[in-house]
Amino acid sequence: MNEPQDPDVRSLDARSLRGLAHPLRMRLLDALRFDGPATASRLAEKLGESSGATSYHLRQLAAHGFIEDAPERGKGRERWWRAAHQGLRFDDALLTDVNPEVRGAADTYLHEVATTQARDLSTWLGNRHAWPREWHRTWDMSSATLRLTPELTEELVEKMHALVETYRDRALDEDDPGAARVRIQTRTFPLPTE
Repeated sequence: MNEPQDPDVRSLDARSLRGLAHPLRMRLLDALRFDGPATASRLAEKLGESSGATSYHLRQLAAHGFIEDAPERGKGRERWWRAAHQGLRFDDALLTDVNPEVRGAADTYLHEVATTQARDLSTWLGNRHAWPREWHRTWDMSSATLRLTPELTEELVEKMHALVETYRDRALDEDDPGAARVRIQTRTFPLPTE
């Protein structure tokens, strides 16, 4: 699939994938991408981890270029971090890399993404009662099973991504009181036949 190159989206390669494919690192990166700059101690409190663990994994993320210093936020000895990119692009070729460590990191990364997506949906389901009534009828958890070729499946995925992209330009300002961050998750995969 040829996707347009976005400077705010980082393409994962074998080296960077090995630096990211750890559950805590992925959670730290997501926290910085979605909630903005933070310190190791703030992230430790938010994620229920020790500040030593978050500090170590933040340094690893920085060494691989996923995060960077946010010096405009720091006061004194506090070290603030921010995400270096707002998105990640996964190359399926990593799953068939000749190096078994790369293949293992690719598997770890994809499984953690799937776990995070399931956790996000479960959290919404558990907390939906706390949202204003207008949000109660806007969410979706649907499924469709179609009989498609790999080519038609790829076309479907491309069209779904294109549709989502048309809403990026329409995204509302963070100051809009009626707006919230909305997570769109798609899953398209073949099912085994009996």
